[in-house]
Amino acid sequence: MTNHMHGSRRAILKASVALIAIGAGGGMVAACSNESPPPAAAAVDPNPVVATTYGKVKGVIEDGVATFKGVRYGADTATTRFQAPRAPEPWTDVKDALGFANSAPQPVSGDGGGLFKSWRPDPPIAASEDCLFLNVWTPAADTKKRPVLVWFHGGGFATGSGSSYAYDGVRLAKRGDVVVVTTNHRLNQFGYLNLAAYGEQFADSGAVGALDMIQSLEWVRDNIAAFGGDPANVLIFGESGGGSKVCTLMAMDKAQGLFHRAVVQSGPRINHAPKDTTAKAADELVKKLGLTKDTIAQILTKSVADLQAAAEGVQGAGSGPVLDGRSITRDPFNPDGPPQSANVPLLIGSNRTEGTSLTPADSPNHSLTWDTLPAAIKQAFPGKNEKTIIDLYKKNHPDIEAPELFFMATADNTFFRGSVTVADRKAQQGGAPVFFYMLDWETPVMEGKRYVPHALDIGMVFDNVAKSESMSGTGPEAQAIADQMSESWLAFAKTGNPSNPKVPEWPAYTADKRSMMVFRTTPGVEVDIRAAERAATAA
Repeated sequence: MTNHMHGSRRAILKASVALIAIGAGGGMVAACSNESPPPAAAAVDPNPVVATTYGKVKGVIEDGVATFKGVRYGADTATTRFQAPRAPEPWTDVKDALGFANSAPQPVSGDGGGLFKSWRPDPPIAASEDCLFLNVWTPAADTKKRPVLVWFHGGGFATGSGSSYAYDGVRLAKRGDVVVVTTNHRLNQFGYLNLAAYGEQFADSGAVGALDMIQSLEWVRDNIAAFGGDPANVLIFGESGGGSKVCTLMAMDKAQGLFHRAVVQSGPRINHAPKDTTAKAADELVKKLGLTKDTIAQILTKSVADLQAAAEGVQGAGSGPVLDGRSITRDPFNPDGPPQSANVPLLIGSNRTEGTSLTPADSPNHSLTWDTLPAAIKQAFPGKNEKTIIDLYKKNHPDIEAPELFFMATADNTFFRGSVTVADRKAQQGGAPVFFYMLDWETPVMEGKRYVPHALDIGMVFDNVAKSESMSGTGPEAQAIADQMSESWLAFAKTGNPSNPKVPEWPAYTADKRSMMVFRTTPGVEVDIRAAERAATAA
């Protein structure tokens, strides 16, 4: 049974405590003036230039970290629409890498009731099919071989970019002496519309977004040494849709050998979309465009807006990678762990009440009472006895609140259950180890009623509490969780084991024991958290 402890912290969560930054400085003057002064430190170039395989790029120093934003790794995808990505044309001048480049075309996404406000660039980054860019943060573009952490953003396979303030790599690169990379790649119908039945030129169309990600990893392999990184020690990680992207890459032949550790945060992906249903969705979109198999070539010159309009209301039209039997030959974790990554250590986990950030702030589910809860549970779990579920959670978590019970139960049945399934199947391979975590620290925002929301872990992992005020507040408790999680991810990147001094001894996960690290004010290891609750909510 989980130690679901809140205690007096319920009252504390009514307000966020400001984080006080304390600076110290000064030094001692040598008493003896006969000695020669030490040599002056070499001046740091404020705009370092690095030569990539395609040409030179110029970055900028941010808080002592060399930052390169908007580095091109692929050609304009308008020239390869619905086709595998191509390498960019080399350049002979020095390209500025001083600001984020285009995001992929995408529909407007919500702000989670203001939770994601502090993460959103203002003004928003422009969207374009010319979107194959990445960003690099490194302590120094030297010859030191540092671990490399490559982040794939969330937003399902439909929205998002590597340009969120939450993913800023300065603090993580500086804290761990590592290189951090974030990427942009094709999304939604531009990345995953299954047009394979319309001709050979569209054979890869259900997987081109994933092929973009592989090309970004190939760029890392070929170029990251020039940025002070080790191409033989690459970790890929992502949250939500980003975690699903990591699962996808773990099961792709073309990605094998391009990464050496993997982290899946609240994004377990067990199955891909099948060919037949995605082909039917593509047929519907093509018909809405007024095209046929004979005129399909016109889809290559339709405007972005036309394609977006045609995709509206078409279920499965570019919703994610397609099991096409070509680029993607198997489901990520069905029926077992993918052999392509059997020797890649995995760190996986989820947050206790994921849905509180996936539900609008004015949703009635945030204000459920014990009288209105049964109907909400009945709707969320059709065919299950709502009283049995409620009684079990109340018994095992005596201080639970009605809205909290709803969001915990729904998270247990989705993100948590999927993560356990992935971890079980990975562990059963008998290859590289698996480590499991659960985030159980309640954010003080919205008077604590968000509990432990989806995406709360991002600011913690990147050690970006100061950039995550709308999600986590900026109090000392939030920073303590960020210390635990960022140090764990850094240790995992360096060694393949997340154990570090900020948490107790962290045993590997096995399918029979299921040891799980719980991140809270006082972290600890628990075994098979909420197993009874997961069983009660299972379909």
